[in-house]
Amino acid sequence: MERGEFRGAKACGKGFRISLLLFLCMITTQVKGSIHEYRNEAFTTKSNAFFFHGGSEGLYASKASRHPDSSASSQSGKSFIRFEGVTFRRTKESASRQEDMQPSTGVVEAIILDVKDRERIGGAFLNTSAICCNHTLAETGSCKLGEVIFQKNVDNPNWPRVIKTDFAGTYEEAKLEADEIEINSNGMYYLYFMFCNPELKGTVINGRTVWKNPNGYLPGKMTPLMTFLGIMSLAYLVLGLAWFLRFVQFWKDIIHLHYHITAVIALGMCEMAVWYFEYANFNSTGLRPMGITLWAVTFTTVKKTLSRLLLLVVSMGFGVVRPTLGGITSKVLLLGLVYFIASEALELIEHLGNINDFSKKTKVFVVLPVVFLDSCFILWIFSSLSKTLEKLQMRRNMAKLELYRKFTNALAVSVLLSIAWIGFELYFNATDPLSELWQVAWIIPAFWTLLAYSLLVVICVLWAPSRNPTRYAYSEGEDFDEEGISLTTGDIANKLERNALVEDLEEDKRE
Repeated sequence: MERGEFRGAKACGKGFRISLLLFLCMITTQVKGSIHEYRNEAFTTKSNAFFFHGGSEGLYASKASRHPDSSASSQSGKSFIRFEGVTFRRTKESASRQEDMQPSTGVVEAIILDVKDRERIGGAFLNTSAICCNHTLAETGSCKLGEVIFQKNVDNPNWPRVIKTDFAGTYEEAKLEADEIEINSNGMYYLYFMFCNPELKGTVINGRTVWKNPNGYLPGKMTPLMTFLGIMSLAYLVLGLAWFLRFVQFWKDIIHLHYHITAVIALGMCEMAVWYFEYANFNSTGLRPMGITLWAVTFTTVKKTLSRLLLLVVSMGFGVVRPTLGGITSKVLLLGLVYFIASEALELIEHLGNINDFSKKTKVFVVLPVVFLDSCFILWIFSSLSKTLEKLQMRRNMAKLELYRKFTNALAVSVLLSIAWIGFELYFNATDPLSELWQVAWIIPAFWTLLAYSLLVVICVLWAPSRNPTRYAYSEGEDFDEEGISLTTGDIANKLERNALVEDLEEDKRE
């Protein structure tokens, strides 16, 4: 076994326990979607206010004017946020301290705002850190005592939208009247429930809100991805059909590597199709069923894992300069298993949770193992390529050497593009912490899908089935180029080359 390969396998194996722990912790995440449900959710203290984040999504403006009826036809083309059965329950102690006949003994405010209007909530425009209006500010007439400070948008006087719900007398529960807020401009919208009265501390919220875009319930930043997934499904179908025809045409000359490539193409077709139907279902219902999403996530993870393993074994010269991987097979499989677990945990975090973004710290914690393992794959792949090219040069196998040089160049370009895109992605996320660029965020995952597809096409072209499989297939005793090499160099040169070949074959058998 090569020293570089051993070091790569040993280093990558260290991430197994961490990745397994992450997977077990995150697998319990529930699917929610564009219907945000609240089950006895508590309010958090911030400054002099108590708040609960009810959701945030990118929404496009309505395409149709508001209709008086609520039929399905009137909902078509509308974009809205709808409150359904939202109730607030305060503690018995809080309710018992109030007067029975008082019409309002506490108020909870539901605030909907475009992220561009975030400075209009709280006292920032009044040069104060307070969120709720106090006596000093109330005396100036800037706000109403006991309520959240907010400033109306001059260009759009109806925004930010504030819906108030009052607790009456000694009642423990207050219900927010069913309401539907139509969205008439594109934006990243946030919903907060807030109250200022300290006596309401311990209040919880129940109910749900429904967020809908003009063409369905799919969040705005995910809408372009559904079209993209449909296009990629067709692209994989075309690639699969072309590969199948070639496979059938030269089925007598098929080698083991061709079966591996076929498996990756088939998984890619299934992955794109399942994701497309998962998005279509999400768009029509507003929910992401656990079963469908889990299948889509698993297809993605399996395909990513097998794609990396395919690149690795091709780089090692499997079926080209060595008939088997020998003793290193177990280490390759271990790296694949660890990568599958870490990648599955990351995909579950991204797709099986609430549509709201996870905190940056949580995402970084789950991304790191995958980044580390991807680095292991890259190092091991290029280390193996170097060894394979060296063997081919030693054997003077010019046809295979040219094949691997093309593959190395394509792989090097993909790595450089990956590094550049990672830099762009880091810059994009750092400069857009509140998802204000949600309309173009879909290009981040789309790039990785396109890159993986491009690499697969390169492998299909280079290792396509043909009538002359010996141009890349391993054969016993090969030490000369299939096209022929001059034998005028003498018996000594030939003997040295044959000895080098014997050493390589013995090394492969030991592995």
